[in-house]
This record gives sequence, C-alpha cells and structure tokens, in this order.
Amino acid sequence: MKTTRQASTRIWDLPTRLFHWLFAAAVIGAIVTVKVGGSWMDWHMPFGVTALVLLTFRVIWGFTGSRYARFSSFVKGPRAVWHYLRHPEKHSPAGHSPLGGLSVVALLLVVAVQAGTGLFATDDILTSGPLNQFVSSDTAALLTSIHKWNENILFGLIGLHLLAIAIYALRGKQLVPAMITGDVPLENLPSNTVPAHDTVGLKIWALALIVVLGWMGWKLVNFAKLAPMGF
Repeated sequence: MKTTRQASTRIWDLPTRLFHWLFAAAVIGAIVTVKVGGSWMDWHMPFGVTALVLLTFRVIWGFTGSRYARFSSFVKGPRAVWHYLRHPEKHSPAGHSPLGGLSVVALLLVVAVQAGTGLFATDDILTSGPLNQFVSSDTAALLTSIHKWNENILFGLIGLHLLAIAIYALRGKQLVPAMITGDVPLENLPSNTVPAHDTVGLKIWALALIVVLGWMGWKLVNFAKLAPMGF
C-alpha cells in the first residue's frame, strides 16, 4: 500500500538547523561540566567558547542568512507580541512567531552575558577566564557575580523554551521535526508562504564564516591554557 508524502516547504536552512543543535549541545555541555566539577572543568571552558563562537555566528547569520533566519523576519515590536498573545489562533507565521522571536533574542542575549562574563570570571583559587588578567580584581569580582547570577536567568529561559515546545506539541504543532528536516507541512503555513533559500552558495558562506569564527575560538581556548577559566 502506497503512502502519500505530506506536502511541505523549506523554512529552516541547513546552517540554521546545525547552529540550533550545536548551540544546545554547547550550552548543555557547559552547564553539566560546571555542575559536576572536578576534572570535568577541563571541558567547561571549551564548551563555553564553542557557545560563544556559535552565538557570534548566529548574530551574523541573522543579517546574512536565509529569509526566516534573519532577525528582520521575526523580531517584532511590543504591539505585535501583545496582539499575538491575545489572538494566537490568528497567527500561523512561517518561522518564529512574534513571541518565539522574542524568546530567541532573549536567549541569545542571556548566553552572550554568560559567555562574555565567563571570559573574565575567577574563583580566586584555581579557575580564571582567559581574559581575567586584563581586568582589575574589582572588575573581575563584579563580572564573576554577574556570571553566577545570570545562570538563574539562563535556566529559566531554557525551561520556558522546553515548555513552549511541549505546549505546541499538545496543540498539534511539532517544532522539533522542522528543526531537523528544515521543512514544515503546508497545512501549518499561510497560503502565500515563500520557501527559504537553502542553496549551495549560502552553505559555502556559512562554512567560511564558521571556519573563521572557529579559528578565533580555537586560539582563545589555547590562550586559556595559560589561565584556566570558569565559564
């Protein structure tokens, strides 16, 4: 018996999908290693730097990537977010919803603070960020405090992200498969949805970008060997 494949269209390009899963792995890796402690801390800084590299990639990709990966497609003002909250049933946008776009920006900002302060943080015993030596002890103490306090906000946003995925699933909208395949069923999209470009040229640009950023991250990791860091 033949089965009919559900019609769908490309929304998420390959670089965006790879970023999503690698970024999640890097953030989880950084959290797990710092909580376990001990020799696992040797992996904490590389995970943190990886998250920072990927975050930088996503910011640049937000201006140069495909249609639905660009910030201009999903970063909306307060009025649009409020209207979505009041009438979510009237919205079935391709890509992120206004509220989803807000959560993406919030998560990127919070991870940026966590990663940025981690570069300068110290526990005053064995672990210091690679750039800790370039700031005063008072500045390092302040950034370390922000680093520890900001962790709670990060956990909160991760929890909300997982909750949103669960709520969408209960409503019959599966977000995870789309971030794996890149395709969304046409029945879940407006009739005038334009597919995202996921071309070879776009992938070559993404590869070149991540190679450059990855090299910079690798240099930072090697530099950090002279000054162990608490990321």
